[in-house]
Amino acid sequence: MQDPFYTKEKRKKSGNMLAADAWLDSSLYEFWQWLGRGYTRFQDFMGIFHVSGFRRLFVELLSDAFTFGAIGAVLVTAMALPAFDATATGEFNKAEDYSVIFQDRFGTEIGRRGIRSDDSVALADMPDYLIKATLATEDRRFYDHFGIDVVGTLRALMSNASGDRSTQGGSSITQQLAKNLFLTPERNLERKINEAFLAVWLEWHYSKDEILKLYFDRAYMGGGNHGVVAAAEYYFGKRVQDISLAEAAMLAGLFKAPGNYAPHIDLAAARGRANLVLSNMVAAGFLTEGQVTAARRHPASAVNRTEDANSPNYFLDWAFAESKKLIQQHQHASNNFVVRTTIDTTLQKYAEEAITSTVREQGQQYDVSQAAMVVTDTNGAIRAMVGGMDYGKSQFNRAIVSTRQPGSAYKIFVYSEAFEQLGLKPSDTITDRPVCIGDWCPQNYGRSYKGNVTLQSAFAQSLNTVPVTLSIKTGRDSIAELSHRMGLTADYPVTRSLALGVASVSVMDMTSSYAVLASGGYKTPAYGITRMSTLNGELVFETDPTAPRERILSETTVQNMNYMLRTVVTGGTGRRAEVAGVPAVGKSGTTSSYRDAWFCGFTGNYVASVWFGNDDYHSTNNLTGGTLPAIAWQKFMAYAHTNIDILPVFGVDFVPAKTVVAEVDPAAEAEPIPERPPNLTPEAARKLVVLADLFEASLRSNTPLSDQANADLPALTSGL
Repeated sequence: MQDPFYTKEKRKKSGNMLAADAWLDSSLYEFWQWLGRGYTRFQDFMGIFHVSGFRRLFVELLSDAFTFGAIGAVLVTAMALPAFDATATGEFNKAEDYSVIFQDRFGTEIGRRGIRSDDSVALADMPDYLIKATLATEDRRFYDHFGIDVVGTLRALMSNASGDRSTQGGSSITQQLAKNLFLTPERNLERKINEAFLAVWLEWHYSKDEILKLYFDRAYMGGGNHGVVAAAEYYFGKRVQDISLAEAAMLAGLFKAPGNYAPHIDLAAARGRANLVLSNMVAAGFLTEGQVTAARRHPASAVNRTEDANSPNYFLDWAFAESKKLIQQHQHASNNFVVRTTIDTTLQKYAEEAITSTVREQGQQYDVSQAAMVVTDTNGAIRAMVGGMDYGKSQFNRAIVSTRQPGSAYKIFVYSEAFEQLGLKPSDTITDRPVCIGDWCPQNYGRSYKGNVTLQSAFAQSLNTVPVTLSIKTGRDSIAELSHRMGLTADYPVTRSLALGVASVSVMDMTSSYAVLASGGYKTPAYGITRMSTLNGELVFETDPTAPRERILSETTVQNMNYMLRTVVTGGTGRRAEVAGVPAVGKSGTTSSYRDAWFCGFTGNYVASVWFGNDDYHSTNNLTGGTLPAIAWQKFMAYAHTNIDILPVFGVDFVPAKTVVAEVDPAAEAEPIPERPPNLTPEAARKLVVLADLFEASLRSNTPLSDQANADLPALTSGL
């Protein structure tokens, strides 16, 4: 019989479970109903913003604009991180905070470089028209904007888009100051973004007058002057407080492009720019036309700076950069230094005259407009440096910065390595014949071959196949390594055409390399500073003339190379470099398409390298290293060896040139051109190589060709 109590409990538990289940079902139902009602209300609410038709296009565009704007803001912020780092240090640019007085080798002052400024003049003491001239030309809304002149930027963009070539720009004075204080002069998007952030930072931390005062003190004004105070003294010989309106307009015109409008370089351009500044002052409402009339009729004149123009400016620019390295290396606290250099002003004038007269006389004929030269003594001391035709027009130093292919002048590295590694001599014979590396088959000038020739003759005639053959035997990597040990500093790829001078080199590096041969085989890097001291006489740096030097080449190799270099001058491609009564040696070089022409060489007294070409790399009119470069080199050496003791060249027994018999082709007047486009297909060139090998083996063994060789001849000669 079932227990009634048990049945009652069971029924009770079952009822509870049914109640819980009902509650859960009803709760879930109500929750989903609530979500549905909420979603409906949300849809009703969002319906307020629903657009359709033509208005939807504008909504989509606005949405995309906000999206891409957010992405752009993130990218701009990331690119501006260097600007945040620059302001975190709290330091301004220190690169130009040095003043250096340069002396020649004898102690005579030859020029100055670095900052020449005086910030003792308060903004309130400067002429009012100088301030107005600057604001009218550089930033008319300076006191109104937040560091970035949006209106001026848009105006500059529209001006550029319309093709206007004027010098007006979109950068505010604050942006220009930010560039001067924190950034480098390079032009790119990242720098402009950093400049904008830094301009805003300056506006937050400095007053407008403080920013303007910093701008007047830190802006570069040309002639090695930073700031209007130094510029007023340099250009007009006056205190800035005493300058006239015409002089103030000329100074205000220098901020944008001091290299173009410096009055000591181009007075007419400076006056034209000053006249534009006066017009800007009238247009800005700062002055009336009547107030500027006198300044227009009586423009400013600059102090005569003829002595500065005659300074070895290319050399001084390079020496200043080297001086800053020494200052930073020795971590000296002073900012003012005196540097004794190696330059010889007499030899400098000889070098400039040799270069400029040669280009003036024959440059048009050969379609060549630029040249450079570096002269050292046989120990590497720079005696002269010519970086271009006219420093006033272009401060680009082609003797240092520019790197060009040296052509056959590079062959000293190939032959030196062959002498060192293979133990060859100039009298050893080698076969001038077709040679190929892969599908590259170089040819001699005139596309002819000499057969068996001595290394001396091959070098003097600048045959191309011989150094390529030598490079295969020695390895091209070892040649490149030797070239760097001798003096080349620029890295270049080691290619199969390396033996023909397909490498990037500077005029100075070629001079240092040839100086190894002039010095008897020792490393002889070019140098231009012998002593540095502070203005108070405290010694900072001094060269040690007794310091040991690394031997690069053996005496035997140097003697052999110098002997062969002499034959280039007496009977090879460098005959125009012969100097009467002087044992001159050297090598010419010409690159493909006649883009660059060189002559590098030395005497017992001086080493010099000369380059001729064009800045835009366009080809000359068949200019070779044996013509204008050799002529300019000879002019200088003839000047330089007047009334001095003529020193011998190591390994050269000097005799008058007319008695020297060189094993060269008298008709080989022109310089070989490396990598001339071959007129043979690679397959035809390979056939010529095989034929040459067959006939050479037959001649050496003094036996006729084999039957198999005779049978192969028709196939080898077909298509040639």
